[in-house]
Amino acid sequence: MGPRKHLIIFHTVSCGLNGSNLGSDEQDIIIISYLVLDIINKKIISAKKHSVRPSALDVNENILSDEVRNEYNVNDPEIKRAPNLRIVLNELDKVWKELSGKFTLVTDGPLPLRQCLLPETNRKNLAIPGYFKVYHDIRKEFQSAFNPVVAQENLTVEYMIRFLGISASCVIDPALRHVNNMAAIMLKFFTDGYETHEPEVIHTSLLQGIRTSTDQVDTNCVVRARGLPWQASDIDIARFFTGLNVSPGGVALCLSAQGRRNGEAVVLFESVSHRDMALKRHKHHIGNRYIEVYKATGEEFIEVAGGNNSEAQEFLSRGGQVIIRMRGLPYDCSSKQVIEFFDRGENPCKVLDDEHGVLFVKKPDGRATGDAFVLFSKEVDGDKALTKHKDLIGSRYIELFRSTTAEVQQVLNRSLEPASNKANPLFMQNATSLQQTPPSLNRMSSISPLTVFPQQMITAGIKKDCIRLRGLPYEAQVEHILEFLGDNARNIVVQGVHMVFNAQGQPSGEAFIQMDSESSANLASINRHNRYMVIGKKQRYIEVLQCSGEDMSLVLTGGLVSTSSPTKSQIVSPGMLQIPTSVTNLQATSTDQIPLNSVAYPANICFNGLLPNNANSTQFPGLDIFVPSQSPFIMLPSQRLITPPWQFGSQSQFLLPPPQLPVPIRPTQSPFQLSLPSTSVIHSSSKRTHDQAFQTVIESVPPKRSPGLYSPTTTQTNSGLLPIPPVHSPYTHL
Repeated sequence: MGPRKHLIIFHTVSCGLNGSNLGSDEQDIIIISYLVLDIINKKIISAKKHSVRPSALDVNENILSDEVRNEYNVNDPEIKRAPNLRIVLNELDKVWKELSGKFTLVTDGPLPLRQCLLPETNRKNLAIPGYFKVYHDIRKEFQSAFNPVVAQENLTVEYMIRFLGISASCVIDPALRHVNNMAAIMLKFFTDGYETHEPEVIHTSLLQGIRTSTDQVDTNCVVRARGLPWQASDIDIARFFTGLNVSPGGVALCLSAQGRRNGEAVVLFESVSHRDMALKRHKHHIGNRYIEVYKATGEEFIEVAGGNNSEAQEFLSRGGQVIIRMRGLPYDCSSKQVIEFFDRGENPCKVLDDEHGVLFVKKPDGRATGDAFVLFSKEVDGDKALTKHKDLIGSRYIELFRSTTAEVQQVLNRSLEPASNKANPLFMQNATSLQQTPPSLNRMSSISPLTVFPQQMITAGIKKDCIRLRGLPYEAQVEHILEFLGDNARNIVVQGVHMVFNAQGQPSGEAFIQMDSESSANLASINRHNRYMVIGKKQRYIEVLQCSGEDMSLVLTGGLVSTSSPTKSQIVSPGMLQIPTSVTNLQATSTDQIPLNSVAYPANICFNGLLPNNANSTQFPGLDIFVPSQSPFIMLPSQRLITPPWQFGSQSQFLLPPPQLPVPIRPTQSPFQLSLPSTSVIHSSSKRTHDQAFQTVIESVPPKRSPGLYSPTTTQTNSGLLPIPPVHSPYTHL
């Protein structure tokens, strides 16, 4: 026992569930009983019981469970007259500090402290002395000394009394009788010459740790927490699991495809018993939000927390206790500016290792993202740093959030992934197979014909039976749009919701909706224009503009304008893409090695190599190939987009053309021709008006095909059009 002279047998009773379920229902303590045991003289000094008034009694007078009323003889008047938990703990502290020599608590299992007292004091923001965080578990001591056939978690005080053959206490009060029986067991230990082990320690601070993708994690020690507030940090999650020991670096916040926290976290505990206690906190609360807790696997934890990014590991290995994430930095911001940002003002704080303690997040091409991580050596410095939330660097306000080692690795790992693979679910389903077998020029003849959007997918004509939604949150899905439109959603045609993505495969904030009539489109634009769409805590007003199918096609396909009308500015999507001022028509020779219905589309978005950037004529005899510097692809004469035959779920999704328009391939000795005219585009830095966004389609845009040419049975080969393969729509109905 070392220098300790006393043991304090400690026991709690809640107003809800007790026994093996103590603390699982998040109910308050109503009884604290204790007994002071002199282990040198082997005698009981004192025993006492305190009634505690629960906080919920002010709201619900019928708060006591039947179990408490029957087993512990508790009545309502007694509880109403009792002091609150703060007063009771202060009284205990005064009495226990008067004991000569050090003391250690002894509990019947881990639940009275880990699942009951510490979570309640955390909810009520009560500071408790350190001796509540060190204790002996009488069940563990008994299991070690006598090795009974009963599992440790199923041991009871009554069973231990019978096993040791000692007399049970005759005290009438159940709470005091329980601590007296525990004292008798401990005295039997000492009489027979047994020594207690080192006491259990409850960790109250979260330690940082670095995880790699090759780490081995016990899959029985991991849980997934869901429903967290979006601003919750690793410290908030550790406080939710207060009383349980989380492994160093054991809180991994999950991020969305946009790199934002998605309200989930994977947590690794030190032992299976702590994981089991964490599962009993299912639907406990952080503030007003209940948190769901489920089992998870070690692979899930490593997938979120692990990483092999050497830059991130070097940054994290500097040993900072606090990591702050900065968002909204100027793209040309330097480490010196970041250090000066934290070193000024009323609460200056020092960045760990100066410039080496700042890690900027960059895109795969090396450009800045406006995010950075900063290390601080002490908790107090981290608290001071967070007070600078929304302070300015130059003219930009900077957002600050507490971060984790797992988040640093996630963000750095994702920053090195191609944008098309991480942001657009359109290409996620077959990403693995595509990366394993990238097509080459030698295998182009074996590629299956690409699917052309059917006529009903992108409507045409000047009939204004469509609406255009602008300003959508990037998280918006079809169900959010339907909810936003309300009763007007009843008039949407089948497969009529089209989400628009930019050339990098990221949401553009726009969508086109095909309605069943002009009147329905007009009514929707009148009723819903500039109304708010709410997703989570985000609230955005949405522009709803009536337009025609021709306007819709023009925007979706990046329609071209004639050089004869330079005053008409080309619109792809407001503020999204810059269109080159001219496109040079080149010649190419058709061969039998490439089916005429095979069309090359953006290499950096789809196949990473359907038409390699280093392709040249020598690699493919008889064909003159021109590859522009950015994402080459070829359009059909009608300017309809082409897509691989993948399933995207229940919505149509379009990709806007990349920053440079495609170069057409024109067979020199073939009846099949593609023609794209040169363009002359005027770019304006000012916001486009409605009339500019929906300009009239001019004569140089190839006319739409007649419905007959879209028939799967069309076999014309001398009509000046590419043969069209049978159309099998990859879409499902809304």
